[in-house]
Amino acid sequence: MQDKHRSRCPINLTMEALGDRWSLIVIRDVMFGNRRSFRALLTRSEEGIASNILSARLKRLQSLGLLTKQDDPRHRQKAIYSLTEPAIQLVPVLATIGAWGRRHLEVSEAFAIRARLLEEGGSEMWDAFMDDLRVMHVDDPVGGATGGRRSGVLANLTEECLKLVGRSRE
Repeated sequence: MQDKHRSRCPINLTMEALGDRWSLIVIRDVMFGNRRSFRALLTRSEEGIASNILSARLKRLQSLGLLTKQDDPRHRQKAIYSLTEPAIQLVPVLATIGAWGRRHLEVSEAFAIRARLLEEGGSEMWDAFMDDLRVMHVDDPVGGATGGRRSGVLANLTEECLKLVGRSRE
C-alpha cells in the first residue's frame, strides 16, 4: 500500500494537516472567538468563508482529531464544536504565527492586539490559556459553549480588543 503523504517529515505532515487556506482560521475562530456553532463560524468570520468550505473544513478537522462535534442540548438542529487536546496545544503555534505576522506584515491594530498580548504574555500566558480552553472544550464542552465558565485569558484578550476598537471609533 502506497503512503498518501509526500513524506513523514513532521513539518510536511503538519502542513498537510493544517496548511490549507482555512483550517487554522477555523481553529482560531473557535479558540479566540469562542465561535462554537456552524452559524457563528460562518457569519462572524472576518475572512468570509463560504458555507461549503466551512462544512468541509469542520469535517476534516474532526477527522484529524482536532475538533469534536456534539448536539446542542438547547436546540436539536444545532451542534457545538469543541477543540481537542491536540488543537489546544496549537496555542503557542498560533501565538508565534501572530507575533511573526505583527512584526513583518501590514496588520490592523485591532487584529494585532491579541497577537501582541500573547507574545508579551509568553509561555506562562499560553499555558494558562490552554488550561482555560481545556475546561471550556474538553471538561465541559456544552457549558463552555452555552455561557458556562469563560476563559480568564480569553476574557482579558477580548476585553483589550474591545477597548482598542472602542478607542478607534471615538
